[in-house]
Amino acid sequence: MTGPLTEVLDGQREADLQRAARALLKEPLLTADGPYADEFRMVRRHAAELREWFERNVGWTLRTDADAARLRKTPGTLTDATHPAREATRTALPFTRRRYVLLCLTLAALERGESQVALGRLAEQVVLAAADPELVAAGITFTLERRDERLDLAAVVRLLLRLGVLRRVAGDEEAYVSGSGDVLYDVRRRVLAGVPASLRGPSMIEAEGFEERLVEMTAQTALDSDELRFRAIRWKLTRRLLDDPVLYYDDLTDDELAYLTRQRGFITARISELTGLVAEVRAEGIAMVDPLDDLTDVRMPEQGTHGHITLLLAGHLAQAAGAVEPAELASRVRELAVEHGGFWSKSAREPGAEPGLVEQALTKLVALGLAEPTERGVVPRPALARYAVGEPVVREPGPAHHPAELPQTTAKDER
Repeated sequence: MTGPLTEVLDGQREADLQRAARALLKEPLLTADGPYADEFRMVRRHAAELREWFERNVGWTLRTDADAARLRKTPGTLTDATHPAREATRTALPFTRRRYVLLCLTLAALERGESQVALGRLAEQVVLAAADPELVAAGITFTLERRDERLDLAAVVRLLLRLGVLRRVAGDEEAYVSGSGDVLYDVRRRVLAGVPASLRGPSMIEAEGFEERLVEMTAQTALDSDELRFRAIRWKLTRRLLDDPVLYYDDLTDDELAYLTRQRGFITARISELTGLVAEVRAEGIAMVDPLDDLTDVRMPEQGTHGHITLLLAGHLAQAAGAVEPAELASRVRELAVEHGGFWSKSAREPGAEPGLVEQALTKLVALGLAEPTERGVVPRPALARYAVGEPVVREPGPAHHPAELPQTTAKDER
């Protein structure tokens, strides 16, 4: 009985390790009492093995303590702006530049503050910090006197509540926004300390430009040997395969493509072993397919009006020979409304709604690596071909006859 029992225990350990790794990829900041408390305990249990894998294969560090587990991730592509922070509400609106600034000021105020803070007091500290001449010169001002400014601060606080940085003690953010009340929070300092993920603190960066600052904040040691250069390439490729829906070969440099050609099997096997993702290799690139379909912040196909419109526009774009202008897509939405409008929300059927619907659809398609915006219009990318719906292909009758087939239109390679 020792053999079968050992196999069962080994299988359970591997399943728990995979579940812990997937939880960290989905939520790089886990807390002991958060929505992923079970996964947090698994991360703690397998911390040494997870730490070694992430450091070796992607150059990410994992810090764990009794309160939180923090995987400090550096993206493979620094300039990808298609996966922003979002409101912790049903609408899940993306953070604006203004809210990002407000988030940084709030974190700085919390770092200097006490173990408890009222939202009104936090707002006062943010207003003082926002008076910095450099922020004013950049066009960023906060008085928090207007409702929309208080809404911005409430959105930041709700994000910190979801992350576990703050714990609500009393009150409600809506009361603060309306000016009728206040909110009291506990500040969880250990979790707060784990929020920054950069290798170097922003105050240590001398570069002025945004992209140059990102490079300095995430720069590794000097790559002065072949071994270090190859390691940097391996880290970048593995990061992109873990984070990006599709890794296209034509997005790589010559050195990166040559390394991936030699090491593709090794890299994808290591990812599959840890995460359960399965490599789908095509002529244009690689997608790590998720059989469980939950390692994603953007889904397609998706239920609802916007999900339906996005899928229909994807099929239209997939058959395009080149760039398609947004105006043409808006016209296509008007045509689709005649046929499918009965299934759509009332607001989506109103005249003039088409440009907004197109914008939402394109935001999702770009985030999933299925389309690319250019000056000439929207260009479909190779992975979009799986959404192309053509005429049924009828096979000739024979001993191995199959019914008519349609191209597959569901995708599980987005994460």
